[in-house]
Amino acid sequence: MRIGFKHIIGVCFLFLTSLSFGQEKTDIVQQRIEFISEQLEAENIDLTELVEQLNFFFDNPMNLNSATSESLQDLGLLTELQINDLLLHRKLFGKFISIYELQGLPYWDMNTIYMVLPFVRVDDKLDQLHVGIKEAFKNGKFEAYFRVQAIGENKAGYEDVADSIKENSNSYYHGDANRYYTRLRFSYRTNLSIGVTAEKDPGEEFFKGQQKNGFDFYSAHAFYKGGKYLKSVALGDYQVQIGQGLNFWSGYSFGKSADVTNVKKSANPLKAYTSVDEVRFLRGAAFDLGYKNFSLTTFGSYKGVDGAILADSLIEEQEFVSSINLNGLHRTNSEIGKKHTLNEIIFGSNLRYKLRNFHVGIAAVYLGYDKAFAKDTTPYNQFDFRGKSNIGLSADYNWVFRNFNFFGEVAQSSYSGGFANVHGVLFSLDRRVSMSLVYRNYAKDYQTFYNAGFAEGSRTQNEKGLYSGVKVNWSRAVTTNAYIDVFKFPWMKFQVDGPSLGHEYMIQQSYRPSRDFEIYVRFREQSKQKNSRYSDGTITELEDILQRNYRINLSYKVSESIKLKSRLEYVTINRNSQEDQDGIILTQDVIFKPKSFPLSLSMRYALFDTDSYDTRIYTYENNALYVFSVPAYYYRGSRAYAMVRYTFLRRFDVWFRYGVSIFANRQNIGSGAEEIKGNTKTDLTLQLRIKL
Repeated sequence: MRIGFKHIIGVCFLFLTSLSFGQEKTDIVQQRIEFISEQLEAENIDLTELVEQLNFFFDNPMNLNSATSESLQDLGLLTELQINDLLLHRKLFGKFISIYELQGLPYWDMNTIYMVLPFVRVDDKLDQLHVGIKEAFKNGKFEAYFRVQAIGENKAGYEDVADSIKENSNSYYHGDANRYYTRLRFSYRTNLSIGVTAEKDPGEEFFKGQQKNGFDFYSAHAFYKGGKYLKSVALGDYQVQIGQGLNFWSGYSFGKSADVTNVKKSANPLKAYTSVDEVRFLRGAAFDLGYKNFSLTTFGSYKGVDGAILADSLIEEQEFVSSINLNGLHRTNSEIGKKHTLNEIIFGSNLRYKLRNFHVGIAAVYLGYDKAFAKDTTPYNQFDFRGKSNIGLSADYNWVFRNFNFFGEVAQSSYSGGFANVHGVLFSLDRRVSMSLVYRNYAKDYQTFYNAGFAEGSRTQNEKGLYSGVKVNWSRAVTTNAYIDVFKFPWMKFQVDGPSLGHEYMIQQSYRPSRDFEIYVRFREQSKQKNSRYSDGTITELEDILQRNYRINLSYKVSESIKLKSRLEYVTINRNSQEDQDGIILTQDVIFKPKSFPLSLSMRYALFDTDSYDTRIYTYENNALYVFSVPAYYYRGSRAYAMVRYTFLRRFDVWFRYGVSIFANRQNIGSGAEEIKGNTKTDLTLQLRIKL
């Protein structure tokens, strides 16, 4: 590697002086976002619901003496075994007297207890399960967010050219380079939410041209939960989650991560949509009915989708869609021309029966378009959906028996009759050892567009695999997490001209002698097959691509106000058709949050050196509330950022964040319309929150 020796010594010194601080809210939120970003390997993810969920329970701790199975699942931090353990203890021995009684639950280890402490409480007051609309409006609160994000340098797509050139080219953006975001929301606990969200992406027009109404994307919702029989109702934009994500799942979900027992999905049947992902949501109306142990969710959605429209020359006025754009960007002539050219219709129902330790459900979901979808056929995608409609049918189950939690889902799509199924079990040998097993088998012709099944690939299709994970608490301070996943793809994939296979395994050793100090080391190996870069033009052989990641992470709470965190990560990639490549990153974070002062400060300095984009390393960065920054570090250079949060008059919060990346071996950054001439890239975030 080419990072200077002095730099390495300097960062190593920081490692030695940075002796994890306690599991506070920000730590847990960061951990969850890192888990998802590492799995998805994506910079632009919107995890608003996840952060809202944890923020709510931090401000309104859940009473463990009245918490239901559903509310404990909403917390998102507990396994089904731990939830059942708590409910069974409460049933047999009565209400908790102290939070310290959690130590007596068989399947609650100290790490779990530390993690949930900021979000739960124990008292004699019983939370009101059924909340009236009048009470919700009377005791609700209002929040408003206003945000602007900008890049300091000029990109090629924003070059000032004549309108005649811009109108006949897809190389230039019609709008300015800033991102604007506004959100207005009135809410009461988790029972009532009414809100409007608006966003303009960089390059999109704003109150001009094709966007005379201002923002490019608007989202509005009204959501109520708390009735005895009408359990919840949603109008406007909302999300639906079913089973284990095979048939239907809107929004992101967890997959493989260092939390090896978090492989089972806990579906939230119906919830409000408050994010700005312009694709993975429903627009219309839905309701969730309940009677005794039965629940029924019924929903309908109608919204515009971006598609490339082509006309059939043989049939007059016949149009079809050759591709669907999922990024939600409308900057160039081509992107603007695709906006909402396709109408999507979705409706379905999900019937569930649930006891304390048993659940079974069935669901049917119809998805249709007003124009036929007819993308080009290639050998690898010949089983993909084409046409106007598809129906997904599924059945899912969840059963807790003693120290075992069995779960799964079976689904079929009507388009081609393809099946998909996933089955798993979580079990604890004792409070020190927990294990997980997940088997999945997704046919190459299984088709649903909104899914999030446990998978190695990005889609719930064309995959078979077996996952096994184990978590061992050797003591209160020492924990080992490890998993192995073997998988194969029975049919071809993009850039994979034949059936392929692979494996992934990870081991993480953590040492946490106190709530103020933590160190962990992690090793992960991934092996997949792709087309060899050597080819004679006739047959392209597959070759193994082996990636190994090595990480050491150290964090320390110096005082009540100062926290330090250091990380070193090294990655290698080996494949026969190219030279071996590697990459390294060293980061140092300093977080200053005095309890009695209205100002907090987060800073980072990072050094990175990778041989190519292939050896990029994703690393979470602190940003303003509901801004998710998980950039990929690649090439050679350094990066630094500082963020200040200031609270005043108890109702106002301001975030200001400035970051800069300097590349040592680049004369230009990016390509095409995103190209920056020079080796420096700066970014700015300014956000205001008003609470009433």
